[in-house]
Amino acid sequence: MTTIVSTSSPRGAAEERLAKAGVTLPPPQPAIGNYRPVRIVDGWLFTSGQLSWRDGAVVHPGLLGRDVTVEQGREAAAIAALNLLAQVKAACAGDLDRISHCVRLSCFVACTPDFHDHPTILDPISSHLITAFGDEIGVHARLAYGASALPLNSPIEIEGIFKLSA
Repeated sequence: MTTIVSTSSPRGAAEERLAKAGVTLPPPQPAIGNYRPVRIVDGWLFTSGQLSWRDGAVVHPGLLGRDVTVEQGREAAAIAALNLLAQVKAACAGDLDRISHCVRLSCFVACTPDFHDHPTILDPISSHLITAFGDEIGVHARLAYGASALPLNSPIEIEGIFKLSA
């Protein structure tokens, strides 16, 4: 059972929860186009799309239902989640505990038209956010989209909306 964590948790609590779960965040990936990976506006943090990018390459490129298995898709989703958290951490000057709410994720799954197992693929993303922020802060709304193709042939792309503490 996960412990509910209040927004007044001590500095470093999110990182401690990740470390306890054996999760290490990668360095944030630079933008691959003419945009910023994160924008903060009036206490809201918006991320650009994050891919299943690791060590300079997309992990498990291709389409779910054709080139990528469900298990590979789940791994790609987990990697995208770590990239998302790395961007959030960088935007918060290294302090993930500045997040007061994970509000919403938009998740894109590159897949064949007959692939319908999006929730199974995307659950590792939600699990990483809840691990990092706890049940109270980490729970979020989530949208799932099927796509015929994503940037760099990534099977997953996610973006998030977060509220910063005052």
